[in-house]
Amino acid sequence: MPVGGFVPLNLKAVAGIRIGTASAGISQTQRDDLTVFELAKKTQVASVFTTNKFCAAPVTLAKKHITESSPRYLLINSGNANAGLGDVGLLSATQCCEVLADKVNVDVNQILPFSTGVIGEHLPVDVLVGGLPSAIDNLAEDNWLSAAKAIMTTDTCEKGCAKVIQLNGVDVTITGIAKGSGMIRPDMATMLSYIATDMPIAGDVLQVMLKAAVDVSFNSITVDGDTSTNDAVILMATGLVNTASIDSIEDSRYADFLAALTDVCCFLAESIVRDGEGATKLVTVKVEQAASVKDAKEVGYTIAHSPLVKTALFASDPNWGRILAAVGRAKIEELNVDEISIYLNDVCIVESGQRSPEYTEEQGQSVMNQEDILIRVVLAQGLYSASVLTCDLSYDYVKINAEYRS
Repeated sequence: MPVGGFVPLNLKAVAGIRIGTASAGISQTQRDDLTVFELAKKTQVASVFTTNKFCAAPVTLAKKHITESSPRYLLINSGNANAGLGDVGLLSATQCCEVLADKVNVDVNQILPFSTGVIGEHLPVDVLVGGLPSAIDNLAEDNWLSAAKAIMTTDTCEKGCAKVIQLNGVDVTITGIAKGSGMIRPDMATMLSYIATDMPIAGDVLQVMLKAAVDVSFNSITVDGDTSTNDAVILMATGLVNTASIDSIEDSRYADFLAALTDVCCFLAESIVRDGEGATKLVTVKVEQAASVKDAKEVGYTIAHSPLVKTALFASDPNWGRILAAVGRAKIEELNVDEISIYLNDVCIVESGQRSPEYTEEQGQSVMNQEDILIRVVLAQGLYSASVLTCDLSYDYVKINAEYRS
């Protein structure tokens, strides 16, 4: 159960996007595991992919295809990552794209493949393509929730969000889904996410928007510090709303659309952390007055990745010394420990580099008993800040990952 009992929001159809799902039986037969997105002609597509050097075959192929042609279809499977298999994996991904391209009568490089699941196992191509006819027959504009279910692996719930905003009197829809629960650490996006809008937006502007939104959402979360081989975020703009295209960041509508897109991305990113494997607490680590954003994020991630901090959070133990130690070992050039303050929610635990004279164990315990916790670190070094969203580390995290292939 996600922290806070999170449930997905009502998802709205996006004109020009049809989705079909099917149960191919790639690694299980209890639910759908195959998803096909059909994109209207002239849909603009922006993307970000994992920086893991062992990137999966579908990532390699999708990055290639997106530079060669205008994507018309996304092909997504759960249950198998098709990663760590070299040329064999690339051949498997290509074969799947070829079959789908033939069935829907488009060029093979207009198919973007995505996979998620166990690394190092051969993708059962025959099984996957056997499910394609059902997925194609199932194509409909209102299948967003079905897709959110079909892309899950260890997720305990579907993750989705939709917003309708007005730009110069015109209603514009943004709908997105994501999957992710473990092997979560940014370095681009950290999981799979598919977001679409009916707003007409130039391709280069769409890419700038996606990067900006990802930097403060998917690139600011961590569950366990592990960057997946398969991560991708795709943003699609069908352009089917009858209004002028956003062709420049100077457009008066740019900021409002970006704010709405960022809201969607942040909601999906938070959903992933709330559903972190075995998570019982949602933790925001906010670092203020840093010398740079890079320094702020480095301190934030050092705290968020500390097993000692994360296990203390799980135990609801106000062992603030673990947070202090994590700040002290963050890899930043300069750190004046005598100036640092640290807070748990509004409770000051460290003042001027040492235990606050006003702090009591009871105050710390009161905060640590809560599900949503803010760790705020004030470095007193500059004007920059950054936040990292994370969760605790529980017995169940070990159990889930120890039994992942059982």
